[in-house]
Amino acid sequence: MRVILLAFLFAANAFAQNDAGEVAFANSGAPDAQAPFLRGLALLHDFEYESAAQAFKSAQTIDPSFAMAYWGEAMTYTHPVWFQQDADAARAALKKLAATPAERLAKAKTERERDYLRAVEILYGDGTKDERDFKYAEAMRGVHERYPDDVDATAFYAVALLGTSHQGRDFAIYMRAAALLEEVLPAHPQHPGVLHYLIHCYDDPIHAPLGLRAARRYGLVAPGAGHALHMTSHIFIAMGMWDDVIDANRRAIDVVNKQRAARSKPPSVCGHYPLWLHYAYLQRGRFDDARNALDACRASAFDGKFETAGPMDSAAGRIESFADMRAHQIASRGALTAADNVAIPDGSQFANARFLIAYGDVLVSAAHGDSAALKTAVVRLHALQQAALQSVEHQHSMNTMNPTFHIRADVMVQQADALQLAAEGKRAEAITMLQKAAAAETSMPFEFGPPVIEKPTYELLGDELLAAGRASEAAAAYRSALERTPGRTASVDGLAKAQKKPDGSKTLSDLKVVPRAATPSM
Repeated sequence: MRVILLAFLFAANAFAQNDAGEVAFANSGAPDAQAPFLRGLALLHDFEYESAAQAFKSAQTIDPSFAMAYWGEAMTYTHPVWFQQDADAARAALKKLAATPAERLAKAKTERERDYLRAVEILYGDGTKDERDFKYAEAMRGVHERYPDDVDATAFYAVALLGTSHQGRDFAIYMRAAALLEEVLPAHPQHPGVLHYLIHCYDDPIHAPLGLRAARRYGLVAPGAGHALHMTSHIFIAMGMWDDVIDANRRAIDVVNKQRAARSKPPSVCGHYPLWLHYAYLQRGRFDDARNALDACRASAFDGKFETAGPMDSAAGRIESFADMRAHQIASRGALTAADNVAIPDGSQFANARFLIAYGDVLVSAAHGDSAALKTAVVRLHALQQAALQSVEHQHSMNTMNPTFHIRADVMVQQADALQLAAEGKRAEAITMLQKAAAAETSMPFEFGPPVIEKPTYELLGDELLAAGRASEAAAAYRSALERTPGRTASVDGLAKAQKKPDGSKTLSDLKVVPRAATPSM
């Protein structure tokens, strides 16, 4: 797709083709600095932060007095919807322009540029990150209102609002952001920020249909940005559109791996996009493909020859990714092999991976009816819970940690205890415990993507109710599960079974969640 990049005011018009999206941003930078600056802006909207920072740095090299190039680099160190921020790196970027905020403002050549700079100074100014998030959003509201025809001001205001939802998804905040973006979409149908942030506004099972238009468009607008291609699957997964999830993430992985190969780096087979691809394979019944994806991640995580492919790629991250994929493999009825029972290295950075492995062991031992293995796994899960929480808190030390992670860990442990009770013949007590755990899970805001609790509690509750002969209650539980994870195969299958069986039925043989053997891919 041909992309038009325009710069005006003091700079000559710049034109280029850009596979990261179509942007136009009035600025006073030198003509030769326009192409890298505008590419950096598009990549910033795509959340391709590392590449965006490099593009802005290139613009700085060409025009050392280009104030907005330093603004752009500073912006790459805040990741609003991920609640991440490296304030020190951002402040260092701004200091390259000038030592103080006042001196930096003096470098800007227009009042609009000064307004953008004032806002970013607030983002990295005084106060806690949470406090600064709110102040920055308010500052961007002012920029948006002063320059109503500036689509980037609107887009940055909208995503700043999303960054204030510190306790998880807040529908009121998300819909305020969506209203801003919907108003400018007709005039800017190719703008990467407008499309991207609309997807974030709508990527939950309730609102996902509203985001389908943006998802279909965004994958065409920014074909060279891996995150843009992946982002479309936020809507697809919330609607149970498994083939589209698979296609989006395969395309994203291909783009990322071509970029890595150009830097002589290894391919990506663990991490965010492979995790989503693996989950979609499971839901689509493509168990051979899911098996291959899990094998590839395990080999990458444990081959003993780790070579980083970038700042977001670490040995601990790959191992945790494998542990998460393994838990999904079990919870979605994919088969394990002996090779999947790996030993996780010692060290606090691997604590959450050990917790996820233990959780998977709980699920698989319960499914196999192995009471001794189940008891061991439950005890281990309890022992690992606190260390896992501390590990995640350390990883998020510079960020706002979503408090629902604590609820998630508690629910996973409660599930394990309930499965232990059921194995001891105390199914009624297990069901009561799962009902409480399901209520706790429901209190968590919707999360985009594969379920953060790999075996959703309402689904597990449905399994136990069905085994107890309480078919109508089981059907209600499966419906509740599908409200949060539309199209999830195990819940769909469970609901079908529950609707076929009268209450009081106790045919247990087809009710256990036993991992299936690999089946031919579709």
